[in-house]
Amino acid sequence: MSQYSVTLDKIAFDDWQDVHSWASLAEACRFQPWGPNTEEQTRHFVKAAVEAWSDEHRRRFAHVARRGGAVVGMGELHVRSHTRRQGEISYLVHPRVWGRGIGTEIGRSLLSLGFDQVGLHRIHATCDPRNLGSSRVLAKLGMTYEGHHRHTVWIRDGWRDSLVFGILEEEWRAGTRNGVDAAGPSPDGPGGPFTAVALVDGAARREGEG
Repeated sequence: MSQYSVTLDKIAFDDWQDVHSWASLAEACRFQPWGPNTEEQTRHFVKAAVEAWSDEHRRRFAHVARRGGAVVGMGELHVRSHTRRQGEISYLVHPRVWGRGIGTEIGRSLLSLGFDQVGLHRIHATCDPRNLGSSRVLAKLGMTYEGHHRHTVWIRDGWRDSLVFGILEEEWRAGTRNGVDAAGPSPDGPGGPFTAVALVDGAARREGEG
């Protein structure tokens, strides 16, 4: 695998400083209801994400994204309903590496995890309508625009709307048959058995990645 490829690793508490390197930046959380974080807030967030891996009925699968050995972002799969096989993906890319396709790679790995490992039927994601780059990333992942929901989240500059994108398992399979790289992290990866919030709404702004 190339040193420039993005890999997802199960989050560990020791990752909190890397997470804080972007969670403390106003530009990274511009469209989010959280942040900029204090160190205590970031440690609390990472601690909860780590502990979620131990839940009996696991719903939250949080990973850090690495490129060339460096942590460059984060991605999560959140199972919204095991019975209905519904999930949500979210991700964030460090501003220092915006515009390099990292958000797309994280998103593709999360979709693979959800469909190929966890067995979901539908996965959705949301983004702020002003975050045009994020919309492009979600479309690039093969997700379909499903609607504009008004006043879904309160953030620093008032109520925020959300665009909703979704993809079904048969659409994912058709895409991978047509040459899309479906490689993703294994739910039984490092850190214990079945290691497969939304942290962000497709956190990209520049050149579709931001």
